[in-house]
Amino acid sequence: MSCLIGKKIGMTSLFDEDGKHVSCTVIQAGPCSVIQIKTFEKDGYSSVQLGFDNQLEKNVSKPLYGHFKKAGVYPKKKILEFSGEFVNHIKLGDEIRINLFSEGEFVDVTGLSKGRGFQGVVKRHHFSGVGERTHGQHNRLRSPGSIGAGSDPSRVFKGTKMGGRMGYKNVTVKNLKVLKIVLERNLIVLKGSVPGNNNTYLAIKKWK
Repeated sequence: MSCLIGKKIGMTSLFDEDGKHVSCTVIQAGPCSVIQIKTFEKDGYSSVQLGFDNQLEKNVSKPLYGHFKKAGVYPKKKILEFSGEFVNHIKLGDEIRINLFSEGEFVDVTGLSKGRGFQGVVKRHHFSGVGERTHGQHNRLRSPGSIGAGSDPSRVFKGTKMGGRMGYKNVTVKNLKVLKIVLERNLIVLKGSVPGNNNTYLAIKKWK
């Protein structure tokens, strides 16, 4: 296995091996349980389903509880499937821990970014705004300007950059360096920032 599910704890800062003060993110990574193994022969593709973070049995539906029971693991809050993994080296119920990673290597992290709500074009698409404050213009400083011609084509083309909901999307940050690993507490410290608020679930993969 080269993947784990984690939870963002927060951000801090460390001094690296060169003595530079760097911002970093602390993540609780694992332990994760193997809930299902999919193979080419049975499912048409190869993947491994991992579960992370225990939850109460009463909060799990009966079909999902049966899914966990079949694997012999306690019900989990977060389930993710990683395709193309080494399914021959693991079996149902196995526990994947943070010793999968080592300090100094690089990983990719995927998670839901922070939701920003409805935003205008200046914040959402980095427009500069139109017009100037002189000559009586006073209420269109952050407007998008023209969004299409009126006579022809008399419509707004799909994909035109406009105001709308911003954030709360799956974002992948690649090539983050592992600065420190705390095995006894299942913590991994990565250089830089990762998507989402604190307690956001993350998929951590070895960088390829």
